[in-house]
Amino acid sequence: MLALGVAIAGAAGAVCRYLVDGAVQDRWGGPFPMGTLVVNLSGALLLGIVTGVAERAHGLGGLRTVLGVGFAGGFTTFSTLMFETAALLRDGARRYAAANLVANLLGAPVAVVLGLVLARAW
Repeated sequence: MLALGVAIAGAAGAVCRYLVDGAVQDRWGGPFPMGTLVVNLSGALLLGIVTGVAERAHGLGGLRTVLGVGFAGGFTTFSTLMFETAALLRDGARRYAAANLVANLLGAPVAVVLGLVLARAW
């Protein structure tokens, strides 16, 4: 039953990623993949919050699995990050490629910690 919950949440996360990424990128407009950055950082924040809440409230391990592995796993995207970084490099936009990697790879752990702090303060 838990696997079914993960599957449904993963599908919902993927649809949300598609919608959020598209909406952000349409508004941003430039060559930098801001939509993917917003998705990855907000997903990391969500994972931190869910983990922090589950740590404090025993018995929520299943919910943490469904939301963390399922939704956040379907919502965030490492493969798109790598593809977009490679595309920026291919197009000669080395600074954007470097900024994309740095923002995602440094920003995501910071977002997780922020989520944990918020959950613990809640």
